[in-house]
Amino acid sequence: MRINFLIRLALYQPEIPQNTGTLLRAGACLGVQLDIVEPCGFGLSDARLKRAGMDYVEIAHYTRHTSWQSFKDTAQENNNRLVYLTPHSKVSYTDFDFTPQDILILGRESDGLPKDVAQEIPHHITIPMIEGRRSLNVALAGAMVLGEALRQTQQTKKRKKES
Repeated sequence: MRINFLIRLALYQPEIPQNTGTLLRAGACLGVQLDIVEPCGFGLSDARLKRAGMDYVEIAHYTRHTSWQSFKDTAQENNNRLVYLTPHSKVSYTDFDFTPQDILILGRESDGLPKDVAQEIPHHITIPMIEGRRSLNVALAGAMVLGEALRQTQQTKKRKKES
């Protein structure tokens, strides 16, 4: 089966292998390619990553980028739009208009994106939460926003037709 990748999910220097495994599994099931911006806080052969991703890690489509600059250059060459998921935005992901060329960027689990990197990204969105709550698990947040982006761009309907 040929999969036409459109919306992508990028993990910036992920630190927790279980989150990366979970998102690789989601990508494999939903037909979404992942970008992993190195360095990672673990090896991609880590047993915890494989346990969370199960056998889907082997069939997931992902690209490893050696640096933020390498990732950014590739995104620019492909005319992708960068969208950063952060608890520090006023724009709800449900109010944002996604496009098929979007790359949804998730920061490190411990501290998100460095300020200088975040400033390079034109679009910042958030998942509204109860006041006083800091953040959601990065894999859960990525899956929630990815689901909305796929729904808005009608990619979920296209996936059913491809299978």
